[in-house]
Amino acid sequence: MPQTVINQFEFAAASPEIFLLSAICVILLVDVFLSDRQRWITYALSLLALAGTAFMTLRFGVDERVLAFNGMFVADPLADLLKLFACGTVAVAFLYSREYLERRGLLKGEYFLLSLLALLGILVMVSAGSLVTVYLGVELLSLSLYAMVAFDRESGVAAESAMKYFVLGAIASGTLLYGFSMLYGLTGTLQLDELALAVREVGPDNLGLIFGVVFVVVGVAFKFGAVPFHMWIPDVYHGAPTPVTLFVGSAPKIASFILAIRVLAEGLDAMVDSWQGMLVALAVLSMALGNVVAIAQSNLKRMLAYSTISHVGFILLGILAGTPDGYQAALFYTITYVIMAIGSFGMILLLSREGFEADRLDDFRGLNRRSPWFAAMMLMLMFSTAGVPPFIGFWAKLAVLGAVVDVGMVWLAVVGVVFSVIAAFYYLRVVKLMYFDEPADAAALQAGGTLRAVLSANGLAVLVLGLFPGGLFDLCASVLTP
Repeated sequence: MPQTVINQFEFAAASPEIFLLSAICVILLVDVFLSDRQRWITYALSLLALAGTAFMTLRFGVDERVLAFNGMFVADPLADLLKLFACGTVAVAFLYSREYLERRGLLKGEYFLLSLLALLGILVMVSAGSLVTVYLGVELLSLSLYAMVAFDRESGVAAESAMKYFVLGAIASGTLLYGFSMLYGLTGTLQLDELALAVREVGPDNLGLIFGVVFVVVGVAFKFGAVPFHMWIPDVYHGAPTPVTLFVGSAPKIASFILAIRVLAEGLDAMVDSWQGMLVALAVLSMALGNVVAIAQSNLKRMLAYSTISHVGFILLGILAGTPDGYQAALFYTITYVIMAIGSFGMILLLSREGFEADRLDDFRGLNRRSPWFAAMMLMLMFSTAGVPPFIGFWAKLAVLGAVVDVGMVWLAVVGVVFSVIAAFYYLRVVKLMYFDEPADAAALQAGGTLRAVLSANGLAVLVLGLFPGGLFDLCASVLTP
């Protein structure tokens, strides 16, 4: 095949990343010349960049797995689905956040540019075909998130949270890189498809490979926020501005999932017996600590932070099954969780106003009397997150537990059910505050029409997808079919 044709194919495969990077450069230059009153232009251009990236993903989508750039880049249906979903998630985050940022004088180009750079890191990870590409995506995403957490320069709490996140993140990145170096030293390759073959030749019982896998699992666990590598999540969620918390709690979970799938399920599939046991421990600890500690929280952002840790445990249950059904269930759960999480944080933004954060549980007291419609939206989001039928969260938990039972780990499914029952307490507590307590704040909701409309669609989505879960689950199955 002529070299020009190969190059054209490679650039077409990476067109979403190339377009997004070009758009970031243009937005950065435009934003320099804008005044604070003209910052809506940056907001509009950022949404256009997301739309363009999604269009390029659809335009150059593939039906089967193909490699580009000497195997460093992978284009497959799974990558296309996650890229589209990531673009949609970031767009919703922007729509939710604009009014909050305007009220507090934080509507600056940094928020949008850092978010787009983080998205670029996610896209690179999604299409990673090499350990080098994986690490480049991880670092691009991580560095953007560190800066986003400290985005509000007037907040000492945000700066402290960012510093903790940076220090722990640097340790985790070093651990992940050290694990990659051990794998490379023993197999002689960085490409994931060649790594899978080389591991079989070296032997999955090789002590050096096992040590390498341990370091890799530690890095993956930190990016997920699994116990005992969860220390950064409550502080970051609580200390960061709510729009940043909303972003950190949603889109990066896509990256964490694909990191585990690309490295563990694809590159190290022959060592499933080695990393499966480690993921079992991480999953059980995450579900236990996340759900138990969440009960004691009075701040909704911290409660949702510990809730995130527990949901990470369920995602890991699907991955540790080590089967196609398990990976499909984990993908289904990840998408479901992102939809529920971004809606839950969106409710905090809905109730917030200038000088009032609405991030405490007591701020939701009597919400049904102030706004029955949005009380119903929050009820559906909480019920879905708790796994109550017929909402989508129920089917996500059922799929993961079913995958675990299929591989003979019935005890692990029982543990998952027990902690799901415990989790229902603190989710239902929010519902109780909204419907049975007197309002702590009688002020009318000040959110604009865009936020109300998108949040309503978000809340209804968990119900509609729960009533008709087959379409989304079939989509997840189709993109993971070999």
